[in-house]
Amino acid sequence: MSLYRNTVWFLKGLQEYTKGGYESAARRFNEADLEVSVSGRSFIITGANSGIGKAAACEIAKRGGTVHLVCRNEDRANEARKDVVEQSKNENVHVHLVDMSSPRKVWEFASGFSQNHNLHVLINNAGCMVNQRELTEDGLEKNFATNTLGMYILTSALIPTLKKSENPRVITVSSGGMLVQKLNVEDLQLEKGSFDGTMAYAQNKRQQVTMTEQWAAQHKEIHFSSMHPGWADTPAVQSSMPDFHAKMKNKLRTEAQGADTVVWLAISDVASRQPSGLFFQDRKAVSTHLPLASSRSSPAEDQNLMSKLEELAVKFKC
Repeated sequence: MSLYRNTVWFLKGLQEYTKGGYESAARRFNEADLEVSVSGRSFIITGANSGIGKAAACEIAKRGGTVHLVCRNEDRANEARKDVVEQSKNENVHVHLVDMSSPRKVWEFASGFSQNHNLHVLINNAGCMVNQRELTEDGLEKNFATNTLGMYILTSALIPTLKKSENPRVITVSSGGMLVQKLNVEDLQLEKGSFDGTMAYAQNKRQQVTMTEQWAAQHKEIHFSSMHPGWADTPAVQSSMPDFHAKMKNKLRTEAQGADTVVWLAISDVASRQPSGLFFQDRKAVSTHLPLASSRSSPAEDQNLMSKLEELAVKFKC
């Protein structure tokens, strides 16, 4: 990562990604955008037992949606479901236990879900930032397995189900951190050189944005978008980036502020009228590159990413 990209990104973050950045952006929001009923519509939210995923689940459930919480930990998932039901007065909240770092389990879940449920909106929110290089039981680097391959498999497997629904959407919670990374297709699991968990995460988030753009071009019937929630005070930030959290905690957004654009993209009519494949921040499409940052990949590299993920994904198909 270049010093230039890092510096420009951090200064941008201080201005835009903080609580103050959200409050400034929110002055232009049209609150009527979220005054909708989504009764009869079905939503999957991964990583929904805390943080942005849980906050989004609450807002969608309040508006009548059927919400499927995809979580790894059973106790935390059931506690989250209880909270969402209590806050929303909506009993149509369901728990599914899936480890997104296990490709076989993701394929298995997607197959079973498609046979038993309809789906209007998929929200890819689950993520991890492991700071030491760690392999899953399948021999995959853990950040890549969860953030990239798991999301690729889940989305790919559910596309046929989404296409059967009216106004289907896929929203991926990426990160502004991806702005410091150029897509690296040659070392997807960061086996070369020293390992940096923060940069691994940022690279995964760049991969998510590229996947979103590629799917949008391939599947015109579905509205795809990715987004940056800003710097939010979530359990994941506290545990994965303790130094950053300690320095920035008074400036961090609330979980609800971080989830606002997720909810807007998932339920508002105005969001679905935006072109598919864009990257959003505070209800507005923004650039996926910093000025003069040399972070753009070629169309061939973008397509190569999809080919490599597909090749890897089919190895684990049930």
